[in-house]
Amino acid sequence: MAPLSRNAVVLVTAGSAGLGAATAKAFAASGVRVIVNYYSSPQKAAGLIKEMESLQPKAENDEFPRFIAIQADVSKRDEILKLVNESVEKMGKIDAVVSNHGWTRLTNFQNLDDNVREDDWDTCFNYNVKSHLFLFHTAKPYLEKSEGSFTSVASVAGTKPSGSSIAYSVTKAAQIHLMKTLATISGPHIRVNSISPGLLLTEWGQKFPKEKIDKAINKSVLKKVATVEDCASQIVCFANSSTQTGTNAIIDAGVTLG
Repeated sequence: MAPLSRNAVVLVTAGSAGLGAATAKAFAASGVRVIVNYYSSPQKAAGLIKEMESLQPKAENDEFPRFIAIQADVSKRDEILKLVNESVEKMGKIDAVVSNHGWTRLTNFQNLDDNVREDDWDTCFNYNVKSHLFLFHTAKPYLEKSEGSFTSVASVAGTKPSGSSIAYSVTKAAQIHLMKTLATISGPHIRVNSISPGLLLTEWGQKFPKEKIDKAINKSVLKKVATVEDCASQIVCFANSSTQTGTNAIIDAGVTLG
């Protein structure tokens, strides 16, 4: 597959803020069409659409919109089906999916008693594993037709025991393995990859104690944390690559090396 054309369509889940919004803007700046999925922030999604329209105005001969926002709860399989169907109905096709959503609850990682809530495990597994599988399964016929790509956002916590909770770390590891499994069975027509960011100072990342943020910075080789812009650039790179599949890209400023 050649690099994404101006007519290409990219679906970004949990796309109204944080890494999702940065990814949507990176694709818009590259010249493609973007679907922003959101759950509970219609105002943020609408604001992002306007921002993307300023990056790439609609041409007179465009048959479909350049950018749209679609509400859906991707933790529910029937809503995933609705999201994909509405995306194709409004945009005509799907060339790439960025499966960006996830869930966790901040716990004391070193305290086992704080990490045995069964609903935490169930919710983590649903959001961080099953929902990515169901989204891929639903989008698969369209990605096969376009010879497209599927990229999921995992976490460095899935490569090394760490992060906001044990349930999060374990299910992110499962998510990475799921992407490698899907890549194995989806060639030659679909490429499947994942990225594993370290700590990102998004609205969510700011919830971590300052000591933990400082520790991550001091431990990193580059003495900084990863940025959403760097992560978004890697996602765009995966979508435009014709030969990368089964890859998990760690983007953490070298924390795992420290």
